[in-house]
Amino acid sequence: MSSSPRLGFVQCISASGLHRMAYHEWGDPANQRVLVCVHGLTRTGRDFDALARSLSDEYRVVCPDVVGRGRSDWLADPRGYVLPQYVSDMVTLIARLNVEQVDWFGTSMGGLIGIGLAGLVKSPVRKLLLNDVGPRITAQSMERIGAYLGLPVRFKTFEEGLAYLQTISASFGRHTPEQWRELNGAILKPMQGAEGLEWGLHYDPALAVPFKDATPEAMQAGEAALWAMFEAIQGPTLVVRGAQSDLLMREILAEMVARGKQVSSVEIPDVGHAPTFVDPAQIAIARQFFLGS
Repeated sequence: MSSSPRLGFVQCISASGLHRMAYHEWGDPANQRVLVCVHGLTRTGRDFDALARSLSDEYRVVCPDVVGRGRSDWLADPRGYVLPQYVSDMVTLIARLNVEQVDWFGTSMGGLIGIGLAGLVKSPVRKLLLNDVGPRITAQSMERIGAYLGLPVRFKTFEEGLAYLQTISASFGRHTPEQWRELNGAILKPMQGAEGLEWGLHYDPALAVPFKDATPEAMQAGEAALWAMFEAIQGPTLVVRGAQSDLLMREILAEMVARGKQVSSVEIPDVGHAPTFVDPAQIAIARQFFLGS
């Protein structure tokens, strides 16, 4: 079992031109059983290293950096940082993988992308795990995310950057220093500052543009569209909730179980938004759902 993934790129298209999307790939590249793992709003595909290592004997695990993040290009027009663009890019990625079906693990934004893809007619998604996300996003979580999204933060040292990220990631729950380093190492990148080398965040600060431009009417329409897509999903869906989550409330989870076709749920104690699936007990939840073992 490899300790690090292979890095690949696929060319995608948006209204403003072409862009490359990076993806991190684990396991046998000829394996037709594929698990796609898609990260949250300001994260990267390297969030899934522990999960991918654990499942790479059974799966070819593919973890993209959604456009504007990580090793992927930034869009020329930030208005393209929206779910329909992300779904389009994932269709291109799956075509590159040359498989007819995939299983999907989506954390937060990655789960919304999964809903958008799994709800389509003739969708390639067989099983869908939604990690602490649903069609309705709470105002409280939107305010929390808006407080840090796109801020031009810089750090004089890598360790200073890690400390900042641990602070804004406190809702992930308890992790060892080594786990925090593995989770957040890919989130920082070296940059040239006025006084020499500094460390900054990996993502395009312009991700904040569509987030902050969203009107209440647009958000309401978006929620309605997500519910319609969710209700159209044919395959088994597992919704995982962090017990202290401010994004996926228990009543929303109950509504998802009631309105979906084959929806089950599990709650993870002592975690907010969102479980990281670094802990073996959390990985076991994903393994049981996808593989039945």
